[in-house]
Amino acid sequence: MSKTVVVIGAGIGGLSASIRLARAGYRVICFEQHPTPGGKMREFRAGGFRWDAGPSVITMLPVIEDLFATAGERLEDWLTLAPVDPLTRYFFEDGKRLDVHLDRAKTAAQIAAIEPRDAAGYSAYLDHAAFLHQVTSPLFVYGDRPSPFDLPKVGVGNALRLEPFSKLHGSIKGYVRSPHIRQLLGRFATYIGSSPYHAPATLGVVSHVELNEGVWYPRDGVYSIARALHDVACKVGVDVRLGTPVQRIEVKNGRATGVTLASGEVIPADAVLANVDAALVYNRLLPQGEAPPRRARKLGLQRLSCSGFILLLGVRGVHEDLAHHNIFFCRDYRQEFVDIFDRKMPPAEPTLYASITCKSTPQDAPAGHENWYILVNAPAVGPEYDWNKRADEYRDVTLDQLARFGYELRDKIVMEQRITPNDIEAKTASWRGALYGELFDSPWVAFRRPRSRAGDVKGLYLCGGTAHPGGGVPMVMLSGKLAAKAIIEDYSAAG
Repeated sequence: MSKTVVVIGAGIGGLSASIRLARAGYRVICFEQHPTPGGKMREFRAGGFRWDAGPSVITMLPVIEDLFATAGERLEDWLTLAPVDPLTRYFFEDGKRLDVHLDRAKTAAQIAAIEPRDAAGYSAYLDHAAFLHQVTSPLFVYGDRPSPFDLPKVGVGNALRLEPFSKLHGSIKGYVRSPHIRQLLGRFATYIGSSPYHAPATLGVVSHVELNEGVWYPRDGVYSIARALHDVACKVGVDVRLGTPVQRIEVKNGRATGVTLASGEVIPADAVLANVDAALVYNRLLPQGEAPPRRARKLGLQRLSCSGFILLLGVRGVHEDLAHHNIFFCRDYRQEFVDIFDRKMPPAEPTLYASITCKSTPQDAPAGHENWYILVNAPAVGPEYDWNKRADEYRDVTLDQLARFGYELRDKIVMEQRITPNDIEAKTASWRGALYGELFDSPWVAFRRPRSRAGDVKGLYLCGGTAHPGGGVPMVMLSGKLAAKAIIEDYSAAG
């Protein structure tokens, strides 16, 4: 008789693991509290507009292809992903503008117009980022979470080139001189919710997967990935139950034995996989006394990655000078991160990311209109800033910043939805609304991320953006892959 695995959460990590487990012959029941799958990958529709209300940048295409292949499916039969060019359009406060392309020569020509010496430096930094990926990804991305004792595997010479105890901004300064290009390369720390002034230099690897490998966009929106994975999961036999919250993980004699639903129904299982923020697992889902209290406290009190403040705007008019992905940089980038991580306040003068998907899929907005997704990095939920009372105030801060770049939208907004860190906490089961769990401000964080195997509760496994190997769509898919692998190894060994 096949083993039963209960998966909590039909986010991208949970669906990835569910598909792999079902293909390996397990009976898989996946519970999702919301009526739709996807976790943080969501969409919103209103007034003829459609917005991707979660992840918006898709990289590492082979990871997605591998998941569909494991399901016995071809990616192209389910999704049409097209490359995005330019990758991103950058705007600076002094009026300078820069399009970054996968073609380095096209990008270098624009960089040279800003700082001639940085064209070569930019290319050299991307070579360095490719080296970081080549050396670190087998250990830190594609395999089980490493320990410091695994470091010799990268080789002594390579280890020195990784600059393990340098900060990302300091490493970038060694390659480029212009504050504009330093700001551009440093922003990739925000892809894991960190700061370029705090993050270790090894996180230059994040820039590699975008600037060297490219960005992709599904024809029907990023949320179509969640829809496709849900349908593939059902096709391979996963019992996906939407709108079914889990109240508690059941534990007996130190082993997870199933879950209790909010309805009170108990679902027995041989293993439980939580596609939920690890801090929530230990502080809310596990019965009191069934996991080490110190572990729960540690996960609950750790320094957290950033959250986000999001505006979904239906805008009248067409802005021909904007691309699919746009960044509007603030003047004082260092102060932005002081505000977020030290003052724990949303930036007084924020950098804005604006995704306008109708540039690629015109059906996402009515004719003569655009769908703007605006993201501002914000601190995790805390007492320093009350979003319930001050969201209107910060909406104005955001629109004022856009106006400084020449985009006064107030009289053009025909539809509006906002998402605060409080909303992210409530709707995505993220501890204090932090998008990526523990703040990546030290080289040791990579060794502290929760493993696929919970360890202190047998039969309990973890995946998602707060577990190894980290956040972002392809990384979360890999976390599901690693969790499924751990379950298969453990239960195959147990017979």
